[in-house]
Amino acid sequence: MKIVDRSSRRAVFAALAASLLLALPPLAAQAQNYPSKTVRMIVPYAPGGAPDVLARLVGQQLSESMGQQFLVENRPGAGGISAAETAAKSPADGHVIFFSDIQHLAINPAMFNKLPYDPAKDFAPVMLAGSIPLFIAAQSSLNLNNLADLVAYAKANPGKLSYGSSGVGSIHHIAMESLKAALGLDIVHVPYKGAGQSVPAFIGGEVPLVVSAYTALAPYIRSGKGKLVAVTNGSRVPQAPEVGPVSELVPGFNYSSEMGIVVPAGTPPAIVSRLSAEIGRALKSPEVSQKLGAMGVVMIVSSPESYAENIRNNLQVFARAVKISGAKVE
Repeated sequence: MKIVDRSSRRAVFAALAASLLLALPPLAAQAQNYPSKTVRMIVPYAPGGAPDVLARLVGQQLSESMGQQFLVENRPGAGGISAAETAAKSPADGHVIFFSDIQHLAINPAMFNKLPYDPAKDFAPVMLAGSIPLFIAAQSSLNLNNLADLVAYAKANPGKLSYGSSGVGSIHHIAMESLKAALGLDIVHVPYKGAGQSVPAFIGGEVPLVVSAYTALAPYIRSGKGKLVAVTNGSRVPQAPEVGPVSELVPGFNYSSEMGIVVPAGTPPAIVSRLSAEIGRALKSPEVSQKLGAMGVVMIVSSPESYAENIRNNLQVFARAVKISGAKVE
């Protein structure tokens, strides 16, 4: 019978464990040494929009607080797919940050049979930073004061109303199609290439309804050229507290353009945690919060864990919503 010296075996295991610990940098050290070079902040939109402004404001704060440059890299086009792929395939060391939104992490996976990235597997969530509520506006000549008025008019005039959106598969399109399905409305969709086309088309009389953000609509609402009849997120918002949410007629209805921050999967948790804390402080600063608030952004500032749950839920919600909308790209 072979005799096993348990004490010597324990000594071997202890030595192996110690060598492994020495081979790996401590979590605290990883965070302390980060960032060690310029950090690229990939924004899947052209300069000027809310995601770009968010990244630039946050980048300025982080450059000052963390001692390295945080530089915005705009990569518009292709529905953000190329930008998301670039971010997902970057080194997982915290030196590439992706300023994503609901389009890239929930809508695209439901629209495309194949994507070069997986939102649930290829990214480590940092935080849900904020959301931009969407409003349904009607031309003043229709004399619609609220969503109930719109529903009554649409049911009395099936197929006669049309609405403009920022394009097939946009959050504006999907939100309105979900509303139509929930209430049995026959309203024609007219897609445009962004709010820069849909809102002028609405003001010019091409479409009697439009779905867009408050900042794009506000000048025309103030001048009396249109009227806000509903907001598509789950509650009233500070920009227009008099406007009722769709959820008052359709319980649980909640669609908004969410903006979040992710890094490549595999990024050390200590770095994710530090980024979350630093970005959270930046977003809560008066300079950043006031500028984003003026653009119609509702600040959220969630934890990484909460944002991960949000992404999982949105993947399920938009799988159904995109199917209802009919937006599909092979």
